[in-house]
Amino acid sequence: MTAPLTPPHQPPSDDPWQATPSGSHAAPGGQEPLAGTDLVAEVRRAAVVTGLLTVAGAALGLLWLWLAPRVPLISDETAVFLKNSEGEEAIGADGTFVLLALAFGLVSAAAVFLFRRRGGIAPVVALALGGLLGSLLAWGIGTWFGPTSDVVAHAKEVGKGVTFDAPLELHAVGAAMLAWPIAAMIVHLGLTALFGPRDPEPEWEAGYGADSGPAAGSASGSASAGRQWPENGAVEGPERS
Repeated sequence: MTAPLTPPHQPPSDDPWQATPSGSHAAPGGQEPLAGTDLVAEVRRAAVVTGLLTVAGAALGLLWLWLAPRVPLISDETAVFLKNSEGEEAIGADGTFVLLALAFGLVSAAAVFLFRRRGGIAPVVALALGGLLGSLLAWGIGTWFGPTSDVVAHAKEVGKGVTFDAPLELHAVGAAMLAWPIAAMIVHLGLTALFGPRDPEPEWEAGYGADSGPAAGSASGSASAGRQWPENGAVEGPERS
């Protein structure tokens, strides 16, 4: 009676279940780590997007100056009054700016997505920062080129009983400044989720299937364990009574 000699199971060298070599570090999700050149390119594209959106703020400011309703004032040489105390022109100026900023956010997000059909942190940050800078520039252009802010001097210049326009102002500054960045980020994230590229499905290596998988290896190992191998290597015949 001889003890069974089971040959040790040696996994193939291309076994995908083997540990990653110590010298290599795989990125999370099975993706390759981002190279330095790709990172520099992403930062450069984000800087270009931020600059273009900031310049586009000039167009927003000119549109706001053109479309915003004017607040009429009148003077009696002693004080300046609202010509229409129940008017909603002041609220209309804020609403016009917010609506225009939302439209600019939608268009800028769609343009960035069409330019580069992929997500990431860089385009979202560029849209947020560029939209904020563009809104600040638009606010400055509208107030600078609008009616003068020196209401008293303007009233003395036009004379008693003459109607003139109040300075173009924003009362809800926070909401007006954040309308463009928030709209741009939401629209870009939505477009990326709906039409952006999907992650590829993992592909198994050729030849590693049901016949050569771990289950097949364990089955062949248990089958070989059940055999008895003689010490001299000769195959024993069937026992005779």
